Amino acid sequence: MEYRNLGSAGVKVSPLWLGTAYFNTRISEEAAAWLIHAALEAGINVIDTANAYSEPRGYAEEIVGRAIKSRRDKVVLATKVFHPMGDGPNDRGSSRYHIMEQVHASLRRLNTERIDLYQLHRPDPEVPIEETLRTLEDLRRQGKILYFGTSKFAGWQLCEALWTSDRLGLAPIVSEQPEYSLVDRSIEAEVLPVTRKYGLGVVPFSPLGGGWLTGKYRRGDTAPADSRFAGRGMDFAGDTYAPTFDALENLEALAAGKNITLSQLALAWLLAQPGITAPIIGPRTLQQLQDNLGALEVTLTAGELAAVDDIVPPMSVLPG
Repeated sequence: MEYRNLGSAGVKVSPLWLGTAYFNTRISEEAAAWLIHAALEAGINVIDTANAYSEPRGYAEEIVGRAIKSRRDKVVLATKVFHPMGDGPNDRGSSRYHIMEQVHASLRRLNTERIDLYQLHRPDPEVPIEETLRTLEDLRRQGKILYFGTSKFAGWQLCEALWTSDRLGLAPIVSEQPEYSLVDRSIEAEVLPVTRKYGLGVVPFSPLGGGWLTGKYRRGDTAPADSRFAGRGMDFAGDTYAPTFDALENLEALAAGKNITLSQLALAWLLAQPGITAPIIGPRTLQQLQDNLGALEVTLTAGELAAVDDIVPPMSVLPG
């Protein structure tokens, strides 16, 4: 496995990260631990979680903390802050009050002395970015976090954060975690130009489009019982999703021509995009993990990348 820098930061990270959003909800704690150890054995060295993941909230961090206890030094540990952790007015957001409370709670749950990458889970329009960045810098100086990044920030918000850090003499954000896949290429319009210009790492979540790029959804069928769309009454036979299935069927044909899965095509395509550090994968089984890892062996030619653009044009978003 070839490791790369996280943007302009010195830390080396794997080209795939393990996500934990479904730990203890759709994945049992035992299965989650197996996935973590299998991922680490395969060379993945980043586990991405969040204080708000799982039910009860924070339990995903506890699962991660227990699983990596004996091999903490082998893991680049990433978590996030923003979403509500209680009913009080200060139990959410990116204020100094909430961040200081939650970083210590995450450290306890993760059973660690430091968080390697602490990410703002989304922008907070109610808190000045100066307050948030000064708080993160204080935590960095204390050694409680090593790097900090963002998630779901617009291009202008990334610029604001970078310019504010520069103006105040603070360490800058090092990464952005956006939604990005072959079914949603919208960040190519404004976010990716900013991350490329300023050397930010980009770690896309939902790289398989929430399951659309796994092959589990078929035109005319109902959603599988174990899928996120199960029971929602989505009409896969109607016109609403026809453009999505048109694209998926063409992408599947392209993948079949290379003797790879649709998921592997989707991940290999992301890894071929300039400035992308690592997609965050969310396998629920060891078989899915192995399939995802297989994408690292796939090289797409210029002609194949052009064919993908013909099927799903740049900046496009498919119904889903």
